[in-house]
Amino acid sequence: MLGRRAYTSARRALPPQSTTTVRSRGFAAAAASRGPARAPALADVTPDSAASFNEKQKSFRDGLVAAQKRKEQEEKDARAREQESGKKKGGALSSLIYGTPEGRELDKDIERSFSQVLARGKYVHSIVFHDVKPDKVDEYNELTGAWYRKMASIPENKVHLVGSWRTEVGDCNTFVHIWEYQRYEGYHQSLHNIQSHPEFPDFDAKLKTLINSKKTSLMQEFSFWPTTPPRQLGGVFELRSYTLHPGNLLEWETHWRRGLKARREVMEGVGAWFVQIGDLNTVHHLWQFANLEERKIRREQSWSVEGWGETVHKTVPLIQTMQSRILIPCSWSPVA
Repeated sequence: MLGRRAYTSARRALPPQSTTTVRSRGFAAAAASRGPARAPALADVTPDSAASFNEKQKSFRDGLVAAQKRKEQEEKDARAREQESGKKKGGALSSLIYGTPEGRELDKDIERSFSQVLARGKYVHSIVFHDVKPDKVDEYNELTGAWYRKMASIPENKVHLVGSWRTEVGDCNTFVHIWEYQRYEGYHQSLHNIQSHPEFPDFDAKLKTLINSKKTSLMQEFSFWPTTPPRQLGGVFELRSYTLHPGNLLEWETHWRRGLKARREVMEGVGAWFVQIGDLNTVHHLWQFANLEERKIRREQSWSVEGWGETVHKTVPLIQTMQSRILIPCSWSPVA
């Protein structure tokens, strides 16, 4: 079970086709490394892919653990240097209270708003749904693949592409894209820069001929589940979307914080977000599996892990509606 610090410290890019090295953050670099091909399909996933998936998953998780240990050692060394230099800030009482982890956390809690209690607050994510015309799927895949890779590769755009997927079970021929911004300032800056690009009008005009509709929501991560760094494990993804009864988001977070430990023991999570602008009271969870058979097996195994049954029992009454989509990653997706 990897804790929040492991995911936070390892929220960095992996080289294309590699899951063994964790280095500096680079959704954009990963997104730009693979060219578009035909639209992805469920038929691309082989039923005997579990062994390969598990091997890549282990390598990826080992990299996260190594990154956590490096981060902890860096923090330990920094504290030691601070003590040696005698440059601690504040008096004895300040050091006593606010120099402890508990004191620092208490100080942070006082300043947090409701959304910051749930989310880390550093990132804003958008989730975009494109309903693509059935006979335009390959053309759409080529158009967006080239454009998204280009936009994500420009540092001034202040945006990272987390991933792009095609829905194969659920609302078929719907493409799902998740983007990451540096707070809302980054979101505004990104929109301004991208729509000011000289090639944007042509892209936008062409896109409108390929889709039936577009839907966007702005989200934040739950604090207990930072979005994964780029990786290439293969397999299929499941996007589970829940519409909650108004006013139940904090309770949902409380139960899921406890239940996630049980789920992560048997399943590979990508991220979890709650909508702040758009489809309000909506929560999205994204999971990754070797194939559909492995999804079935892993979900059944969850019930044998202590704590999961209680989580389900307490969260089901909070839900109005729920939806499951099976997704296949596009060739340019940093998380695939």
